[in-house]
Amino acid sequence: MHFITALIGIYRAEIGLLILALMFVAFVRERYSPTVVSVVGACAFAVLGLLDEKDLFSVFSNSAPLTVGAMFVLSGALIRTGTINRVADLVMARAQRHPRLALAEVTLGTVILSAFLNNTPVVVLLIPIMFKLAQATGYPVKKLLIPMNAVAVMGGCVTLIGTSTNLIVAGIAADQGMAPFGIFDITPYGLAGVLAGVAALAGLSFLLPGDPPSIAGEDGGNVQDYLTELTLSRDSDLIGRTVGSLSIIGRSASLLGLKRAGEIRRRGIEEEELHAGDRLLVHADGATIMTLRESGDFEIGLAAASETPGGGTVIEAMIAPSHPSIGERLIDIPFLHALRVRIIGIHRARHLPGPDLSETRVRGADRLLIAGSDDSIRSLKDNAHLIGVDISRARAFRPRKAWIAILALTAVVLLSAVDLIGIGLAAFIAVGVILVTRCIDPEEAWAAIDGDVLILIFAMLAVGLALEQAGSVALMVGWIEPLLAAAPAWTLVFLIYFFALLLSELLSNNAVAALLTPLTIALAHQLGADPRPLVIALMIGASACFATPIGYQTNALVHAAGDYRFSDFVRIGIPLNLIVGLAVCTTLTLLA
Repeated sequence: MHFITALIGIYRAEIGLLILALMFVAFVRERYSPTVVSVVGACAFAVLGLLDEKDLFSVFSNSAPLTVGAMFVLSGALIRTGTINRVADLVMARAQRHPRLALAEVTLGTVILSAFLNNTPVVVLLIPIMFKLAQATGYPVKKLLIPMNAVAVMGGCVTLIGTSTNLIVAGIAADQGMAPFGIFDITPYGLAGVLAGVAALAGLSFLLPGDPPSIAGEDGGNVQDYLTELTLSRDSDLIGRTVGSLSIIGRSASLLGLKRAGEIRRRGIEEEELHAGDRLLVHADGATIMTLRESGDFEIGLAAASETPGGGTVIEAMIAPSHPSIGERLIDIPFLHALRVRIIGIHRARHLPGPDLSETRVRGADRLLIAGSDDSIRSLKDNAHLIGVDISRARAFRPRKAWIAILALTAVVLLSAVDLIGIGLAAFIAVGVILVTRCIDPEEAWAAIDGDVLILIFAMLAVGLALEQAGSVALMVGWIEPLLAAAPAWTLVFLIYFFALLLSELLSNNAVAALLTPLTIALAHQLGADPRPLVIALMIGASACFATPIGYQTNALVHAAGDYRFSDFVRIGIPLNLIVGLAVCTTLTLLA
């Protein structure tokens, strides 16, 4: 035992590199998730005594992961208050009037949103917009989805809070003794990448496929849209208004028709005045339906008896293939008559049911949104012909709180920009404000945090610290330093950028950032170079990955929604990587 301990003490640096190599192999093989590999790697360092207990848990004092978590919550508040959906509705309204100009506006808007918000929800919301813009402009949707995603990724490189990777690198750099990064310190270099990238996407669009997706459908595979009916109540303020003036119609709610006196009209209804009892046929997502349900202007959905209450709990349930009402009308489904419930929506995968809610013929795997009393819900859970009966995760938007969420995020940006308080403290204060003002409920706030990302960050921080303390970082610097000693200083920027880019195309970019930051800073000190431009190159290089569907988390979303092939990303991504990288690195060598 003493012999093994002594051996580990002698070869600490080499053992650290061996663990790192094994982690790299595990990352590439993808048998386990990057988070699992990172945690196991950190544990290996601790078990071998290369990282003691105190140092292991010291990584939890790093502000970067906690700031990332706070920004997740702020992004969730903007979604919960309907702010992001409202922006999307404005974009779609603009696209109907000027579809081609809307493409340029969406590009600019994507850069701005991604610079200040987590770009994953931004891309999720933009995917169905791209499908609708493709219909309006006549462009193949496959020529829009990859560029939209690339612009969102590049937009995340414009500010320090644009991606979690930026915050991780900045946090580690501060721990290494570097001056803290301001929120806009990387903006000139990120903007250079955006300008070069957008120009490249415009010039290289011929490399993108033009065939239609075979699996996603017209909405990008959105699985949350339901057919519903909105019945105008007798005391509604909307009586006398024209159908076309309703603000509910936008990206999240599509008007399908007007039902009056048993007759459905599909065309020319925009100028029609609304009467009490009119039914609007609408295709909308769950959050929009829940918001309309709370507005009081409409009775939502379908009930067998008029006295069935409109309140109660809302659940989701799937029709089992064994249901006796398969092929029958939805209005005739037995539990609708036996229980005091209301069907407020029906979803059918890749198909719009109809002609209206009551006449829809039931099929197996149809998904229903059902409102009812607690007793009725318990009865539905006992129904053997319903699958997966559970409380609906759809929640109504809180538009009256939107200004608070917007103001909170704006305050974070401004306070950190003028260096009045640090970005981490500003973000935590903003989270406190949106929680106490109920912009978002606590359970929704915690759900908005991607715990997998945070655990990955903490684990890789521990791995990076272990490599530094074991002498592995110094050993690697000793190998690299002679090769670069005679090289011009500007070549370091290019080497760091493209090395980080190459690794991030294969591995988690957060893991790459956590591993390379201490190595980059140590190498700069050894060579007598300024570490700041190298760290910025690492920030952007670890995120601006376009050549594989696994290079960045949003790449995978677009890959699935657009039914792309792996080679589609490679064909456009490699030249885009080179052009954006050259623009960023050149700007860094000239300005930094």
